[in-house]
Amino acid sequence: MKSFVLLFCLAQLWGCHSIPLDPVAGYKEPACDDPDTEQAALAAVDYINKHLPRGYKHTLNQIDSVKVWPRRPTGEVYDIEIDTLETTCHVLDPTPLANCSVRQQTQHAVEGDCDIHVLKQDGQFSVLFTKCDSSPDSAEDVRKLCPDCPLLAPLNDSRVVHAVEVALATFNAESNGSYLQLVEISRAQFVPLPVSVSVEFAVAATDCIAKEVVDPTKCNLLAEKQYGFCKGSVIQKALGGEDVRVTCTLFQTQPVIPQPQPDGAEAEAPSAVPDAAGPTPSAAGPPVASVVVGPSVVAVPLPLHRAHYDLRHTFSGVASLDCHGFDVSHHHCVLYLLLTSQK
Repeated sequence: MKSFVLLFCLAQLWGCHSIPLDPVAGYKEPACDDPDTEQAALAAVDYINKHLPRGYKHTLNQIDSVKVWPRRPTGEVYDIEIDTLETTCHVLDPTPLANCSVRQQTQHAVEGDCDIHVLKQDGQFSVLFTKCDSSPDSAEDVRKLCPDCPLLAPLNDSRVVHAVEVALATFNAESNGSYLQLVEISRAQFVPLPVSVSVEFAVAATDCIAKEVVDPTKCNLLAEKQYGFCKGSVIQKALGGEDVRVTCTLFQTQPVIPQPQPDGAEAEAPSAVPDAAGPTPSAAGPPVASVVVGPSVVAVPLPLHRAHYDLRHTFSGVASLDCHGFDVSHHHCVLYLLLTSQK
């Protein structure tokens, strides 16, 4: 057994060991802690968070492997496999990733795995292709650390939907500010003691005053959209009834500044697509069920009883470029890009 563990550790070290350019294979394998490799990985994580339509930001956990292909006439393509960890910052939260806390395992953490191709050209890194998936830690792993810790609950569970509706209604009833509309249900857990439902959800401000609203359908989003994030708990009282606790934080309005796209980089973020889980989002909702395919967006169905937003629903591995009209797999597409000049 010890020999097997030693062999496994050596294999892990070898996977991140620097290997010079192989003239036969056509690529080199720099060390995982190589500065350019780390920059490419961080550029990939930044791209993921900018294009995530819902859920929470992810941060880099580790680089598993990297291959670097030369690209003619200039540049290199980094083929990187990375692991990510979900943070507590919602994707609509402008807080810098460096200031976002990684979700603890006792909170039922979520981990991601990504295969990403990043172009380095003229000292700039830009993403060509992204394939990711994410999943919560197993119930067994959570129970080992904390037998009584609650697990993630399906976002479309009637108890979850009720808790979100009650929490948001309570906040609006007590607020002196703008009436808030639901954007998405982001996270939920059933807490055993006290018996309660814990929820997290995103909201958007409207042009109505919360305490004056009679017909919410007449409320419109602000011209410059302002999003927020809420946490709530609906506790079942022993003698009947509910105790609702909720806090909401509104984020500063963030102006959208178009960024120049380097040659061969993926383009615009997706536009809004209806979500199948939980109550139907209003127009306040960000893009929620779409996949990045170069300059276009393709709607994809979401699992009905999901408990988190899986990265694969946005980064499904579809080639981000059309390879000049050739219908090829993403690996062939990348190889094609290495051998051709992008105008």
